[in-house]
Amino acid sequence: MEDERKDGAYGTPQKYDPTFKGPIYNRGCTDIICCVFLLLAIVGYVAVGIIAWTHGDPRKVIYPTDSRGEFCGQKGTKNANKPYLFYFNIVKCASPLVLLEFQCPTPQICVEKCPDRYLTYLNARNSRDFEYYKQFCVPGFQNNKGVAEVLRDGDCPAVLTPSKPLARRCFPAIHAHKGVLMVGNETTYEDGHGSRKNITELVEGAKKANGVLEARQLAMRIFEDYTVSWYWIVIGLVIAMVMSLLFIILLRFLAGIMVWVMIVMVILVLGYGIFHCYMEYSRLRGEAGSDVSLVDLGFQTDLRVYLHLRQTWMAFMIILSVLEVIIILLLIFLRKRILIAIALIKEASRAVGYVMCSMLYPLVTFFLLCLCIAYWASTAVFLSTSNEAVYKIFDDVTCPLTGKTCNPEIFPSANESRLCPNARCQFAFYGGESGYHRALLGLQIFNAFMFFWLANFVLALGQVTLAGAFASYYWALRKPDDLPAFPLFSAFGRALRYHTGSLAFGALILAIVQIIRVILEYLDQRLKAAENKFAKFLMTCLKCCFWCLEKFIKFLNRNAYIMIAIYGTNFCTSARNAFFLLMRNIIRVAVLDKVTDFLFLLGKLLIVGSVGILAFFFFTHRIRIVQDTAPPLNYYWVPILTVIVGSYLIAHGFFSVYGMCVDTLFLCFLEDLERNDGSAERPYFMSSTLKKLLNKTNKKLAES
Repeated sequence: MEDERKDGAYGTPQKYDPTFKGPIYNRGCTDIICCVFLLLAIVGYVAVGIIAWTHGDPRKVIYPTDSRGEFCGQKGTKNANKPYLFYFNIVKCASPLVLLEFQCPTPQICVEKCPDRYLTYLNARNSRDFEYYKQFCVPGFQNNKGVAEVLRDGDCPAVLTPSKPLARRCFPAIHAHKGVLMVGNETTYEDGHGSRKNITELVEGAKKANGVLEARQLAMRIFEDYTVSWYWIVIGLVIAMVMSLLFIILLRFLAGIMVWVMIVMVILVLGYGIFHCYMEYSRLRGEAGSDVSLVDLGFQTDLRVYLHLRQTWMAFMIILSVLEVIIILLLIFLRKRILIAIALIKEASRAVGYVMCSMLYPLVTFFLLCLCIAYWASTAVFLSTSNEAVYKIFDDVTCPLTGKTCNPEIFPSANESRLCPNARCQFAFYGGESGYHRALLGLQIFNAFMFFWLANFVLALGQVTLAGAFASYYWALRKPDDLPAFPLFSAFGRALRYHTGSLAFGALILAIVQIIRVILEYLDQRLKAAENKFAKFLMTCLKCCFWCLEKFIKFLNRNAYIMIAIYGTNFCTSARNAFFLLMRNIIRVAVLDKVTDFLFLLGKLLIVGSVGILAFFFFTHRIRIVQDTAPPLNYYWVPILTVIVGSYLIAHGFFSVYGMCVDTLFLCFLEDLERNDGSAERPYFMSSTLKKLLNKTNKKLAES
């Protein structure tokens, strides 16, 4: 009665079908409406790209532009000898994001060099410094106005401060002197009337710009490290690729031994990391400044400073120790289940061995993802550089033209002079008043959404292709004689021909959740300054819920794609059948599936840890044989982290094929148990290895 109730709650188990021999070849198109929506969305995406490329100008990323939209320092223009951009009022550029996006709401001109002295317009007007000051006024400025009119019309800046060029832009030179934050050599200035003015606003506006300066210097040092170490980084990534491929090949023949060797090696690598952190912690005992806390030190652009603190190595040691204890405890409690999972890995090794070209498929996925990223990034750059300088008419309230858009090159016309004789056409902001400019934010959101949709579609295509190939292996009664020719290419063709709509449907659901998460992150950044604790709590709950939802949808999609590859059903039907199949065998899912995921994670950690330790010893000149070969670096952690991240991505690419193989074989294994009973009339399709796995599983369940 319990089994009947269980079957009714989670669907009906599969019935025996003598005609079923694996992935169905006579199938029809599924989720056609979603396929049409995807094609229309792609057409719209291309149209957005064309519009963005028509209006945008990526040269703004390289060359700064003045308030008239003219480039500074570009050859063939009148500003060819003026490579730097000068801001009239840096206070209005208090946000570093504004500076980087070239949308600071203040007049800007191209200059030959940045100001090197502190000077006000009032002091310079009637002195010999006026010729120097004039080069920072708008082009064609004539000294035929009063002081108030000049400053009102934005013809000249009110004050000059010593500045340094950064990314071809002039930023105030801020430094500390005896604990006092100073701009140039002054903290106050005196106007023509003798009154002292505090420049706190200027300092506050420039502090953030100086933060960008420090970040830029850090980026330049990192770039220099890449230029001298890229060759060795590539060698490290090649070593990671060779190790991953060798590991996969050894799993084909020595799965059991390799799994236990992998487990022991991961424990030893973590143990060595703990030992090294302890030795560094002990070595720094007694050194001057090594006992300073991380909180007191604060953020430093030179990250090597942290390695001279005992607290840093103590933190590393604690993290590695906790990770070591967690892995050892998991191994103790899962030791019996690991033996069962090894059998599943052996079967996956055979499947990968017979469909060896599947190891190269991640390159196809990588290439398609690179195309998606390149199109998204280029479109985002063109959209962000589409804004134009907008000029408005400024005058008193009696002028009927106040607030209207104007063209400074032809202003004023005869009618404008008649209606508002004192009006002036002045720079207002960067943007635009056309429908295109008002829709820029929406176009950027659409650009991000389409990137998520297409990237998820590419990943889904890879999962369905691999699932179809490995399902063909499982449902071959005599392996490998009954295995169809070119199973990977056949699965790829079926996925594109029949199931583009289903893949688009699954990718669309995931993309919607992901774009909501991006919007929540954006809102969270905007609300950080708010004091509303309830709003912060609600935002945290929403972020957590949508994170969990994304993980669940990824899990559901993955298994749905396996059912699509086998039966050719639509997305919703496949997702329901896969979920019910897993729920009907929830104990086996807990015993086998997740244990293999854990073992694959250990394999990735072994490869990444080994390559990372090798990179650490090489770039820190600790390998005597090649001590003089390692390049001199500003930060040796730059190539090390690059090698570690790259090694993980490479190992993940190889193990993702194995993971998809295990998941596919596992679902086929559960279907096989429901369809057949192992008799001569209804034989199992599983191999002898999986039959042993079944016997061990039944034995464990009987003992429990």
